[in-house]
Amino acid sequence: MPATVISLGYLRLGATDLDAWAEFAENLIGAMVAEADDERMLLRIDHYAYRLDIRKNETGGVLAAGWEVRSAKDLQEIVTRLEAHGYAVEWLGADAARERMVSEVVRFRDPEDNYDLELFWGLKSATPRFASPLGATFVADNLGLGHLFHACTDASKYSELYFDILGFQLSDHIDFPPDGEIVGVFTHCNPRHHSFAFAANAMRKQGIGHFMLEVTELDILGRALDYIEEKGIPVVQTFGRHTNDKMVSVYVLTPSGVAMEFGTGGILIDDATWRPVRYDIAHYWGHHR
Repeated sequence: MPATVISLGYLRLGATDLDAWAEFAENLIGAMVAEADDERMLLRIDHYAYRLDIRKNETGGVLAAGWEVRSAKDLQEIVTRLEAHGYAVEWLGADAARERMVSEVVRFRDPEDNYDLELFWGLKSATPRFASPLGATFVADNLGLGHLFHACTDASKYSELYFDILGFQLSDHIDFPPDGEIVGVFTHCNPRHHSFAFAANAMRKQGIGHFMLEVTELDILGRALDYIEEKGIPVVQTFGRHTNDKMVSVYVLTPSGVAMEFGTGGILIDDATWRPVRYDIAHYWGHHR
């Protein structure tokens, strides 16, 4: 079998205020601050050492997405495919691997030069048990931290990278209203309904529009809605339910200036029985901008 990506391992974000991120993480999400200093904060949502890496900077935004592969052999195989398709891949050394708490890592640029993409294997597992400040249990572990939704200009570049090179499979399409000309492509690399989705939309800011974290209990999400209202946290899309992955969620603006979907109830995919379909709208109800 060809080597493929197996999960979204970590996300690196910039932020001007790490204290604001700590408050957001602990009191809204229920993530655990694993390490923090004046320049960097690591957040846990499962048994791994971290999933979100927040770096102090002046602009915020997404700095890098780290995609997991199974082994050193698989990493080499995928790098060979990347280079054959014209990607300039940088093998990062032992110091970078230690900083990222992985066994080995490479880096290349997103097809439209928005942020770094990193491939790694062997993310460190933390010895202390994960303990959410809110008692939350996240849908993570072997499914990865969640998903990314990316706005691009040339969808063919992303189809080539994620399907042909990284080995993702199609989950489904959404023909977005009003006329269906903007098409969302939802892809998976494990049973999570989608780990990466993209749409060619010149009217949206290019790059990652949002990342998603999922919890197992509706009550955690409900309490988050109360906290959002109490603290006046900017809502990007209101509480609603998706048609394709059935997720019930709300979208809020993080202290990095990047939207986060926080939800529960997403479905899982069994490739032996799954059949991709097309949807004419993204939401059964809610999710108003």
